Parts: sequence; structure tokens; C-alpha cells
Amino acid sequence: MNILTCTEICKNFGEKVALDHVSVEIPKGKIFGLLGPNGAGKTTLIRIINRITIPNGGEVMFDGRPITQRDVEKIGYLPEERGLYRKMEVGEQAMYLAQLKGMSHRDAQKALKEWFVRFGIQDWWKKKVEELSKGMAQKVQFITTVVHNPSLMILDEPFSGFDPVNAELIRKEILRLKDEGATIILSTHNMESVEELCDNIALINKSKLVITGGVDEIRHRYGNNNIELIYTGDNSLEPVQGLYSVLSDVDNSGRHTAVLSLQEGVSNNDVLSSIISNGACVNSFKELIPRMNDIFIKLVTEE
Repeated sequence: MNILTCTEICKNFGEKVALDHVSVEIPKGKIFGLLGPNGAGKTTLIRIINRITIPNGGEVMFDGRPITQRDVEKIGYLPEERGLYRKMEVGEQAMYLAQLKGMSHRDAQKALKEWFVRFGIQDWWKKKVEELSKGMAQKVQFITTVVHNPSLMILDEPFSGFDPVNAELIRKEILRLKDEGATIILSTHNMESVEELCDNIALINKSKLVITGGVDEIRHRYGNNNIELIYTGDNSLEPVQGLYSVLSDVDNSGRHTAVLSLQEGVSNNDVLSSIISNGACVNSFKELIPRMNDIFIKLVTEE
């Protein structure tokens, strides 16, 4: 079941088309990657979901019905353009933002202090925001995004500004929140994070939806039917008509690493049988699946 469905969303700013009939479905309890180059329309779609911007056409459904302002209160939104009131104390600011999301003073204070301990920032409560580094402020803003346990979280470049240690902390928290039932929209240019975290993705380019689906399914779809083969033998492999061609074969003292391009419809068993019958001892045989980064570049440059 989908927590969010955007159907045929259109948005113009004067003569500029920001979104051109874009449709996406966000399944419940999954991490959904919203991808695209700068200026593609991702932020416009996020703002439409949050009812910050009104579309010129199309419909946004939340839990099977048209989205309302009350539904937006159930969404945790971390925008790419970060911003905290610099003269306020950290705890005061976090309390203010939590209560804006409908939490009572008591519940907000209890939940925030638990989050501050989890992130190791319990000593920051009385600090002024202006005393924090960019990464420290990022931690506070992430906490205020998720403290009210929203059913849907929209995180726009959540790892921006973090060192590797704190980026890993945020990754673990995102996965923990998913395990607890949250749905997360992750807008990022970091394709490694997409492969590691996302179940499904949608790629928008030049205001149009280019591709959507499961990450694994898309990676396999754009594979080239290539195999990496590690084998030992006295001779390098020769191409076999009707089975495979040899794209490369590197010999390291009798231990070969080869890349084969299989013919359409050929089974792995047929290829292996042919290789073994020619006297090679196979150590490893695996499909070469393209990375999301390569697919992203291919689709965007083709567009």
C-alpha cells in the first residue's frame, strides 16, 4: 500500500515548466530515493507534497485521500536549505519546533532529551545556535525533523555537512526509523547512499519523470549481460560463437580475470560448461551489475 501517490503533477513558474505530468508512488515503510540533477524539479515536488507550493495540475494523495494541511503535520521535512534561529538556545529552539508539530511541552522535552543523549549532544541544550558548527547544527535540525515520530519523513540531502562518522550515525538512524515503520523520501545526489538505503527510486530530469522502480530491478534492467570470470589455466579464453565474446582477459601468473559479454538468451550453465570443457578451472563467476551512479549519468546525459 502507498502512503503517498502523486499523479500527473504539473507546475509552471511563468513560462518555466518545473514539473511536467510527474507521477510517483511512495510505498509505506520503504525508503524512496528522489533523484535528479540540480534544477530537475525535485525540490518543487517536495514543496508541493508539503503544501508549500500549489501545483497547476495533478493530485497528491496521502493514505488514499487528497492530502490536507493536517496530513502535513504528520510529515517530517528536512529541507536542503537549513535554518535555525541563531540567537536562540538549542534546547529552546528544539522545543519550539517540536511543539509546532503538535507535541505537548512534556512529551517534547522527554523525546528531545532522549534524542540528544542518542546523538551525544546532551550538553548542548543551553548553547546558542550560533555557537554550533555546521555539522552540529545539522544534528539538531535532523532531530527536530523526526522527534514527533512522523509517518512520512522527507530528507533533502541529509548527509550534507557531515563528516564520515556523523554521516554513518545518520544512516543508522534512517534505517532504524524505517525498521520502526516510518516511510522516508530521500532526496540526494549521493548514489552510494541510494544503493545502500533505498528500496525504490524515481529519477526526474528537465521536469519529467525519467524512470521509477525498485533499485535492484533498475540496476539489473540496465545491465549489459556482462560476467566477471576469475579462473586458472595455461591459456586465455577465446570467444565462443553463439555463447560469449571476451571483452578483456588479464593473466596474472596463470590466474586470469576476464570480462565476458554473453549472447542474448544464453544460460550461465552453458557458458560455464564451455569454459570448463576448454580446460579452465573456474574460481569465481558473477554478473556485473551497473552502479546507480553510472545509470544516473547515462539517463541524464541521454536526456
